[in-house]
Amino acid sequence: MTRLRSLRPEPGGRVPETAMVMAAGLGKRMRPLTATRPKPLVEVAGKPLIDHVFDRLRAAGVRRAVVNVHYLGDLLEAHLVNRYADIEILISDERAQLMETGGGLVQARHLLGDDPILVVNSDNLWLDGPVDALKLLAARWDDAQMDALLQVVPYARANNHKGQGDFRLAPDGQIVGRRREGGTAPFVYTGVQILHPRIIADWPEGPFSTNLFWNRAIEAGRAFGQVHQGLWFDVGTPQAIAKTEVLIADG
Repeated sequence: MTRLRSLRPEPGGRVPETAMVMAAGLGKRMRPLTATRPKPLVEVAGKPLIDHVFDRLRAAGVRRAVVNVHYLGDLLEAHLVNRYADIEILISDERAQLMETGGGLVQARHLLGDDPILVVNSDNLWLDGPVDALKLLAARWDDAQMDALLQVVPYARANNHKGQGDFRLAPDGQIVGRRREGGTAPFVYTGVQILHPRIIADWPEGPFSTNLFWNRAIEAGRAFGQVHQGLWFDVGTPQAIAKTEVLIADG
């Protein structure tokens, strides 16, 4: 069995000051809860999903957050206004057209700056292990070696996840491949990553997935994974909410 070396924060590993929070999805799998509210405002363990994300961003020292909105975007924007005094929130407006994850990065590019950024899906929820997960990710970042660093979790610990895994990693964490057709992969992407904006280049017109940028980085040997040390939950359906709340209550 391949063993991945344990990675701990080292002095100087700073969390990016800017984050992109992906919040523009339609939330179809979360119906009927999303009939009257966007998925990031669905409550889990007493607070909306997006508030869990911002709690983590604040704890890690993030100072700016770009949030893309589409479905019921007015409700989400109103929820965020003046909510976090210590984080500047900027809205990337996709109300006219949903751009998907890659297209969302392109549309928000002028707001992201030129330094590495955190990218966090607003519909995932995690508990830290021995170390703050975002600080651990930042400590692993190597600008000279990486264009993308994805937080992943072992397939066996991907709570509520119905997929078959996403990536295969080398012992040093380099992403060496994706799940093969008809098979499984040992690691699941958690919806949290650090990207360097230089990866946002040569994009197609219209909506597209971040997979385009990831595939280029994998082929160039510049995509890596950091294994999450705590708990992670795929909160994609109403049924997953109760299961997640039970696991959180159990610690």
